[in-house]
Amino acid sequence: MKKLIEKANILIEALPFIRNFYGKTFVIKYGGAAQAEEELKDSFAQDIVLLNFIGIKPIIVHGGGPKISETMKKMGKVPTFIEGQRVTDKETMDIVEMVLGGLINKEIVALINNHGGKAVGLSGKDGRLIKAKKKLLKKADEEVIDIGLVGEVDSVDPEILDSIEKGGFVPVISPIGVGSKGEAFNINADYVASAIASSLKAEKFILLTDVPGINDKKGTVISSISRKDIKKLIDNGTISGGMLPKVQACSRAIESGVRKTHIVDGRVPHCLLLEIFTKEGIGTEIVA
Repeated sequence: MKKLIEKANILIEALPFIRNFYGKTFVIKYGGAAQAEEELKDSFAQDIVLLNFIGIKPIIVHGGGPKISETMKKMGKVPTFIEGQRVTDKETMDIVEMVLGGLINKEIVALINNHGGKAVGLSGKDGRLIKAKKKLLKKADEEVIDIGLVGEVDSVDPEILDSIEKGGFVPVISPIGVGSKGEAFNINADYVASAIASSLKAEKFILLTDVPGINDKKGTVISSISRKDIKKLIDNGTISGGMLPKVQACSRAIESGVRKTHIVDGRVPHCLLLEIFTKEGIGTEIVA
């Protein structure tokens, strides 16, 4: 009986959050270990199905860098990176579209559907959802480097997302944009998710990562931080490396009207529920 009462208390604790978030849009960047380990895949899918059934509107944007590199090697093509960006010629772009749109996206959709949800897959090319422009790298000496069909988000047209959500479906989006001439561009999934959250003025933008959150100088996870204080941590070098684009994506979303952004450890089963429906949360919350 004691365990049953504890379960009831958990549900009661979640009630205010369920009430406040009913009908709101959450954009979730899905990647890292949560996208690779079977147990974590299942818990993620269950979280998404639950969110959808209680009236929250989740939108998923996924990455797939490791799988792209693995597939390239199998096809006899060596992945090349410059300053962390994948050099993407036409052949590589074909592989990117095949892996992201034809393999990973469909796997996520099937996973959610197998757990009782209603998901539909699309890429940023569908309905011209993500209009992109070519990205050029500039080195410290102002030298410009052409890295091929790598893009950045120019604009977002969420009309197709509105249609999908009205049908009660969960959109699962691969981060491929379309250029002015119809060409495909490979885009960083963090930035695509941020742009979509911004265009929809989402209630939350949540990034699943392979770290517990943003750490301070002592290595302690920061539970909540403002965008202004984020800049200080970047300037003093506390935030660097792979965390930098994630924090920048969150800051952009906040600037564009997203209520709150979250960096959450995707290696924790049911991390979404723990972050959204508990007072303590488990990651770092970034606010205006």
